[in-house]
Amino acid sequence: QTGQSSTQTLSVDLKHQAKCSPTFMDNFAVNSPTGEMNATESFIHHAMEIILEDAVKKATDVREKVCEWRSPEQLKELLDLELRDKGESESRVLQYCRDAIKYSVKTTHPRFFNQLYAGMDPYSMVGSFITEAITTSLYTYEVAPVFTLMEDTLLRKMIEMIGWDEGGDGIFNPGGSMSNMYAVNLARYRYCPDIKEVGLFAAKRLVILTSQEGHYSISKGAALLGIGTKNVYIVSSDKRGKMIPSALEEKIKLAKSEGAVPFMVNATAGTTVLGAFDPIEEIADICEKYNLWLHVDACWGGAALMSKKHKHLLKGIHRVNSVAWNLHKMLMVPLQCSAFLVRDKTSLLQHCHSARATYLFQQDKFYDVSYDTGDKSVQCGRKPDAFKFWLMWKALGTTQLEQIVDRAIAMARYLAQEIKKREEFQLVIEPEYSNVCFWYIPPSLRSVPHGPERWKKLHTVAPVVKERMMKKGSMMIGYQAHGDKPNFFRMVVISPQVSREDLNFVLDEIHNLGQDL
Repeated sequence: QTGQSSTQTLSVDLKHQAKCSPTFMDNFAVNSPTGEMNATESFIHHAMEIILEDAVKKATDVREKVCEWRSPEQLKELLDLELRDKGESESRVLQYCRDAIKYSVKTTHPRFFNQLYAGMDPYSMVGSFITEAITTSLYTYEVAPVFTLMEDTLLRKMIEMIGWDEGGDGIFNPGGSMSNMYAVNLARYRYCPDIKEVGLFAAKRLVILTSQEGHYSISKGAALLGIGTKNVYIVSSDKRGKMIPSALEEKIKLAKSEGAVPFMVNATAGTTVLGAFDPIEEIADICEKYNLWLHVDACWGGAALMSKKHKHLLKGIHRVNSVAWNLHKMLMVPLQCSAFLVRDKTSLLQHCHSARATYLFQQDKFYDVSYDTGDKSVQCGRKPDAFKFWLMWKALGTTQLEQIVDRAIAMARYLAQEIKKREEFQLVIEPEYSNVCFWYIPPSLRSVPHGPERWKKLHTVAPVVKERMMKKGSMMIGYQAHGDKPNFFRMVVISPQVSREDLNFVLDEIHNLGQDL
């Protein structure tokens, strides 16, 4: 027994020595990992403390600044941007994390109104953390089984909300611009399937029709896909920013008279500046008459489908061929979370985009390969963005998601009401959604008669006020000119964290910052 015990001990020692003795290949030890797990856990733990304190708690505190503004030159001096041969200490790396948060714009702040996204939802944010930690790609079920099923569930639910009773198809992708480009490519493929293999030589001169208020991604898509920006025909909009159906039909007839082939109409549900909704029913009538693909860019306005009170804004959307809907906008999912949805049930997405890569999409797998959705996409690697919204929906439920939309629109109407009470402000247009567009008129201009001179001076006001608010860090609101109108503020109300006091503060602060102009 003693001899046997000694032999076992010797055997264990030899194994231990073999394990500890490094085996080298090309000067690298190959029998042990290079990382220290304890150090990794320590860094992540300390980094999460910084994130929770600086990027969550402070960034949503109305008493904190929206931004610590610095010019590019100043920021280059403040930040250590140089990349070195040797790695740096954990304390230095954590300081870089703090600096990155400190000098970034806090888009979750209650007084950030600059973009069509704002606010913070904790559930979708945690979903984002999880997808980053899991770090998988959504091309096949075998590497993303959970997220594949969640994306499928969410797409089905969104298709149901659009009103496609017979179902449809869809895919999540990085942003609304990409969703709109999907629509262009799919519409073209439906018109001319041969174009996938033989290229542009297979088609006549193709024309896309979109309104003057439509998103620039339609023209970018036309350029990217070889259609050409000159073949994007711009349709007039009315004073509220809505596409005029009669003008659409005139442009269709014009394209045909020139020997071109109009194949797609892009309507908008919630335009970028005015928040206008095109008349989908009337546009759908025209598209059916001329057999044109009708796409609705509902990246911004799609959230109204969550609301029984406001879904009438998208009346007729069940008749369209495809829809783009950004959940990272009104519904506050962390960037990016964008869906492209299509009414087709003939696998058009698959046929249009598939390349049948044999190392990914083998047809003799041991599970149902219909769950390998990656060949529908123009991407290979694709993030599981749907999980963020799936988790948020699970946590809040449909009723609370509806309240987010209803409250945002109610708050925008409150702001418009307050603007009308003050002589120093003037609405550009009565808001239909949560875009509130208005001018600030400083005391020096109130007695100037309406006309070119007043417009010229008013045009200079918003840029100066914007500069002052950014440097002060008190809030953030966008501005732009529009058509023949001089610069005005476009304020977007989204976040449930925004209070009546915040909206009153905005008007008071603009006046304080601009009354000397």
